[in-house]
Amino acid sequence: MTAPRILYAGLFHETHALLDTTTPPEAFTVLRGEAILAKAGDDSPTDGFLAVARESGWRVQPILHAHATPGGPAPDGFFEDYWREFVALASTHLEAGVDAIFLVLHGAMSTATIADVEGEFLTRLRALPGAATVPVFGILDLHANVSARMARHANALLAYRRNPHTDARATAVHAARDLHRALTTGQVPRMAWIGVPVVWPPPGTGSDDSPLRDLLAHATALDGHDDLWAANVCPGFSFGDHPDVGVSVSAYGSAPAESLLARLQPLAEEVWQRRHEGLVRYPEVATVLAQTPPSPRGPILLVEPADNIGGGAPGDGTGVLRAMLVARIERGLVVINDPQAVQALADLAPGQTRTLAIGGRGWRGDPGPVELPVTFVNRSDGHFELEDPHSHLASMQGRRITMGPCAVVRHAGVTILLTSRKTPPFDLGQFRSQGIEPRDFAYIGVKAAVAHRQAYDPITAASHWVETPGPCASDLPSLPHRHRPSDTFPWRDDFTPCYRHEPS
Repeated sequence: MTAPRILYAGLFHETHALLDTTTPPEAFTVLRGEAILAKAGDDSPTDGFLAVARESGWRVQPILHAHATPGGPAPDGFFEDYWREFVALASTHLEAGVDAIFLVLHGAMSTATIADVEGEFLTRLRALPGAATVPVFGILDLHANVSARMARHANALLAYRRNPHTDARATAVHAARDLHRALTTGQVPRMAWIGVPVVWPPPGTGSDDSPLRDLLAHATALDGHDDLWAANVCPGFSFGDHPDVGVSVSAYGSAPAESLLARLQPLAEEVWQRRHEGLVRYPEVATVLAQTPPSPRGPILLVEPADNIGGGAPGDGTGVLRAMLVARIERGLVVINDPQAVQALADLAPGQTRTLAIGGRGWRGDPGPVELPVTFVNRSDGHFELEDPHSHLASMQGRRITMGPCAVVRHAGVTILLTSRKTPPFDLGQFRSQGIEPRDFAYIGVKAAVAHRQAYDPITAASHWVETPGPCASDLPSLPHRHRPSDTFPWRDDFTPCYRHEPS
């Protein structure tokens, strides 16, 4: 029996479409051929797919995989270059015949003028000779802005169910095993999708908290039937900007599309009924510091979603640092992404001091750099390996991470880790690789929304979301969305919801 031939590709970027800055082509790591196969064992979604490919005896044809840390829109030219190379590498395989296509996608990527990159990619893919009827399976991030086009042109897209995304590899394993089911039974599933006119900020989308915890349980209860293979609840990525931004529910299976839609409808209605539960409010950081004394049980986290690196923010916001300095905090710890500051320390030896301008350059709403004398502690190349192979970071980059050249400095009671490449704070190896033990600190600033919790919850005494300046603010109506439907919560709440659906 001929081994099934599975074409593989990946395109993974969570795009903050409201930022002034872009994600340049050089920010993407692009893998081809054997370099994709070399990801086996790195605990990434690609690794999960490759593991099932080995156990199923597939012949994997690795084409192209590109990923970058969340940020502003990529140039149109980056996607067009990706597409041209994909076509050049894939066409021979498609024309010779493949048995299926497997994709690792984010689901919330956009470029300067293409709002729904994944939908565009799938539409173009289906138009290629040899790809019109081939089963297309793949995975999505939980925060995918799933669109009607994505559902129309894929047979099965399975989203993570955990935030933090500790199940990214497992999701790829699940989706690949569903592909094996399709290949061995001859049953090719179809997708159904319902878009709900609700947008939630990232802090309202933790999978251990309501409402998402209960919505995901509802989706899980729909799973595993003979004709409905899997269901998704994607809370979406609120910093995208196109008509399908926000919460969606979807499913795939061998049931008629109308049956899949009928079973999804109560889930969509539950999202609408619980729409207010996904909104969050939090106090100014100075207020939290004034009311929260140090704890002998561990650090106090000051979590600033507005500068959430995992949401595309620049990671150089100065809000928490300024508040710590004003409050004269002892044993404070912050991370600031500032390659200029790292470079300015290049000639210092440990123990030497220098006045340094830190952070505040990446977003127009920040007060600007904080200038202060610092004592240089150490420097490194910024490489580290995840302590937790299930870290949210593994879903983005695999196990080996680079922060770029780094420096550690101190000012009064505050220690500052300066990085040259913004790195989401999802693994404590980020600190320990730099000679910093996070348990030794009374207060730690964390530029995240929810995904840090897998790493930090076990060591902290308390955690507080705090209000700071930043482009990932949770007050969504304050942000300059232009392309959402006018009847969308929380911009409006006085309308009868119109559920968009596919098939239409």
